[in-house]
Amino acid sequence: EAAADADVIVFDKTGTLTEARPTVKDVVVFCGRDADEILREAACLEEHFPHSMAKAVVAEAKRRGLDHEEMHSKVDYIVAHGISSCIGEHRVIIGSYHFIFEDEKCRIPAEYQEKFDRLPAEYSHLYMAVDHCLTAVICIEDPLRADAADAVAALRASGIKKIVMMTGDSERTAAAIAAEIGADEYYSEVLPEDKAEYIRKQKEEGHIVIMAGDGVNDSPALSAADVAIAVSDGAAIAREIADITISKDHLTGIVTLRELSTALMKRIRQNYRMIVGINAGLIGLGVTGAVRPTVSALLHN
Repeated sequence: EAAADADVIVFDKTGTLTEARPTVKDVVVFCGRDADEILREAACLEEHFPHSMAKAVVAEAKRRGLDHEEMHSKVDYIVAHGISSCIGEHRVIIGSYHFIFEDEKCRIPAEYQEKFDRLPAEYSHLYMAVDHCLTAVICIEDPLRADAADAVAALRASGIKKIVMMTGDSERTAAAIAAEIGADEYYSEVLPEDKAEYIRKQKEEGHIVIMAGDGVNDSPALSAADVAIAVSDGAAIAREIADITISKDHLTGIVTLRELSTALMKRIRQNYRMIVGINAGLIGLGVTGAVRPTVSALLHN
């Protein structure tokens, strides 16, 4: 019923609208060091974590033949933010823009500011800093699912009034992806609690909300939504919380869900109208004496 009546749908980007098969396209250096050495350190930190972007970094290091044996101290993993550790006497952090520049207050070397401003918007960015100074940005390509734009268009045609995309990526990357799929609204650099809070506010305003996600970071938002949809190859906790799981290869599964739900609710409401109409007619015939009560009861059954 909620799937049929919903007027807002919120999509997570990575792994839901995208294929979750990211690849490293470039390592942009901001410190004069060798790009392979930086990638080796990044892979060393990222290899313990299941996130798709972490896997992309490790895979690229392996492709380049870079040995990334343990060379760091204990790793702190901050959910939806990034990773913090130490290599020798240097503190190394890697993660989102929010984590690096807002939480950790890292700086961009003045001579590299123009280079930073020219980072390609079509890629997701993984930021790495050493001792609170930006060292590198790893550019990662995570292509949109082939049916993402078509699924969004079909959902809008089915009566969804507002289609929203939320991501931890930067503003530029989020804007590019949102424009490509035709989203009505997008929010960049969001945290898990931001997604859940947005959904709660929409519900307070009287909207019925569908949330589609795949990761640990999406679990608070999935819990808050009227209808929670997980992608089949997403995190186990997302699938556990979700009401519905769709095939990893087809976002159009959400469109099918909407169509089935709408058709089912139409059938239910039609049946109610028929029941009320038939019963009212039989009662009227019985009251006026047009038919005997026993005949009315038989016709009712």
